[in-house]
Amino acid sequence: MGENAITITSASAADAPALADLFIGHITAHPEYISHGEIQMGVGVGTVQGDRFIACPAPDAREKWMKYILAEMRDDAISQVWKAVDARGAIMGFCVADIEGNGDYSFGMVGDVLVNPQCRGNGLGNTLLQRAISWLRSKGIQDIYLESGKDNHNAHRFFEKRGFIHVSEIYRLI
Repeated sequence: MGENAITITSASAADAPALADLFIGHITAHPEYISHGEIQMGVGVGTVQGDRFIACPAPDAREKWMKYILAEMRDDAISQVWKAVDARGAIMGFCVADIEGNGDYSFGMVGDVLVNPQCRGNGLGNTLLQRAISWLRSKGIQDIYLESGKDNHNAHRFFEKRGFIHVSEIYRLI
């Protein structure tokens, strides 16, 4: 393995603190990443300023996110978490996918795709996303969704370039 090589493997509960550090560090520096999912689980909170909803990490965001990520690791038949690790063993990114259902059929959700800023632009995000899509397809899932913070425009372009389309808006009663 070369000095800059990245390996993608399944994450385990032992990885959760490092994943949380990466995630919380990112949403603190880039609150536009926070989507309705983080708000709903209490990882993010928001305030209304004029006609805008401004999100930020909740005071106990790390604790709540740890609960979420550990739950995603419990049953690998319905959810998966992958980590991208460099040659030193540092986690450089991760991806979460799960199978959900509410009605006639099951569908896939890509919950998070996050890459350390120093590793961006080298295809790692694409590789993580494709790992999630391949896993969902191997489970017979054809309908795949993801969510993204409303002002996370770089991510929106990233997902659109990979075949995702904007299908809805989420509103919250204040």
